[in-house]
Amino acid sequence: MTAFRSTLASNTTRTSRRLAGAAAVALAALALTACQNGTGLQDGGAAAAGDSATSTPTPTGAPAGQPGTSGTPSPGPAATTGGAKATGGAKTGTDQGNAKGSSDPAAPGNRVLCNGSNTEVTVQPVPRPLNHMLITVKNTGSKLCDLTYYPVLRFDEMQWAPVARSETKPQAVVSLAPGQSGYAGVMLSAADGSGEGGTTGHRLTIAFQGQTPNSVGGASATPSLPAKGLSYDSSLTVTYWQQEMTDALGS
Repeated sequence: MTAFRSTLASNTTRTSRRLAGAAAVALAALALTACQNGTGLQDGGAAAAGDSATSTPTPTGAPAGQPGTSGTPSPGPAATTGGAKATGGAKTGTDQGNAKGSSDPAAPGNRVLCNGSNTEVTVQPVPRPLNHMLITVKNTGSKLCDLTYYPVLRFDEMQWAPVARSETKPQAVVSLAPGQSGYAGVMLSAADGSGEGGTTGHRLTIAFQGQTPNSVGGASATPSLPAKGLSYDSSLTVTYWQQEMTDALGS
């Protein structure tokens, strides 16, 4: 009996060891399966996805500042519409400027030279200063006109031109709006009688200068003279065109 019990116990112990070993093998297999199909593959999948996101190429041809570069939003329809409005506004402004230019005498394109074709020219002897004459030029046109430099005078068939007094040169070109007048003074003869070759002129031609000295500025004028004419001598001089009558006569 004792020997039988001993043999049974020994067999039981070996059986238990075999069962334990089989259980351990089964547990290891389960663990390996879980590792392959569970967390291990999931982590590997996330890493792969991350690598894919990191290596995603920037869209071909995307300009700077567009999505795929710095991330700055590109202009949308609202910005495009705003641009169209800005363009329209500029066009409206241009139209307004053109409309204004068509009626504003001082607008570009509405500025011309004063000459005998767009002015009324008169001459008048004055008591003071002595032996002086005043030339008045009135703009009768519809555009702003410029009186450049000084008038070029010629009495009858005179073969010389009187000089202009340099001290009378204005700071800027004299400009006349429609209906406005400009002036020049003429010293016909020296008050002290120092002039030579005194004579009387019965016809006067006044020439206008252009943009450069001594160039032709357009039609000349032939204002009427007193019936007895005007006496002058070699001291005949003129002033530059002036905006004010007092500047032309030096008073």
